[in-house]
Amino acid sequence: MFTVTLIAPGRLSTGDISTAQDRLAAHGCAPAAWGWIDEGDAADIAIALSPDAARTALEGAFAHTDIVVQPSEGRAKALIVADMDSTMITVECIDELADYAGIKPQIAEITERAMRGELDFAGALDARVALLAGLDEGAIDRCLAERVTLMPGAKTLVRTMKARGAYGVLVSGGFTRFAEPVGAEIGFDRVVANRLVVANGQLTGAVERPIVDSGTKQAELTRAVAARGLVAAQALAVGDGANDLQMIQVAGLGVAYHAKPIVAAAAGVRIDHNDLTALLWAQGIPRSEWVETS
Repeated sequence: MFTVTLIAPGRLSTGDISTAQDRLAAHGCAPAAWGWIDEGDAADIAIALSPDAARTALEGAFAHTDIVVQPSEGRAKALIVADMDSTMITVECIDELADYAGIKPQIAEITERAMRGELDFAGALDARVALLAGLDEGAIDRCLAERVTLMPGAKTLVRTMKARGAYGVLVSGGFTRFAEPVGAEIGFDRVVANRLVVANGQLTGAVERPIVDSGTKQAELTRAVAARGLVAAQALAVGDGANDLQMIQVAGLGVAYHAKPIVAAAAGVRIDHNDLTALLWAQGIPRSEWVETS
């Protein structure tokens, strides 16, 4: 059996569910029972067949609604591995840091191309960091304080999963000076990111090796799965850029979050409309069980 979850906080009606069942039946998915996770916010429909056809039937059919289709067994995950920039936080840190050097448009254009998968990630990172050579180290702390904001739902997602026994890894192609405080604030157990080289109070324009890239992200997921005696089906991976795609594709619940087209097209699940709490409803966890944060 498979579960189809419709997520649209404050917008779902029984009429929407009925329409969804009709569309699923028309696509040969054999819909069965349905039920609210939270009335008006998220609902599950059981189907017996054709999860790919279910996605085709429902994605884009309802405004402001995210659709998750997955096996019914094992929905609640025991591991979350997440990207940071534009996933757990609302900005790309390197772009914001570049603003303090007066070169944000130049660096942001490279970032966008790298996240779309048009450039080699390591080469693009080296090129961007080289442009920051000579920037005062204090700009990092200023950027963290002034520009970095947590993505809505980030704390609730991670802390709720941890309260249920899950383990959290934040793995970023960005920098430890941002990722470590962000990971601590959200509640991750482990943080992996790149290290900027600083000398005499200034950025040198270099990054320590090895660079955290797509292979590193997948390896961290695989390592965490093995260390905790899990299987990949018990992992949730979430990110937005091309360097997240490998870990997204090996996780049991691989999520493209407000993602670049190359990632959205390849991921099993897309969250396009809602915040990160959608991933709690995707796991069948009602709001009454969330760890709410201020």
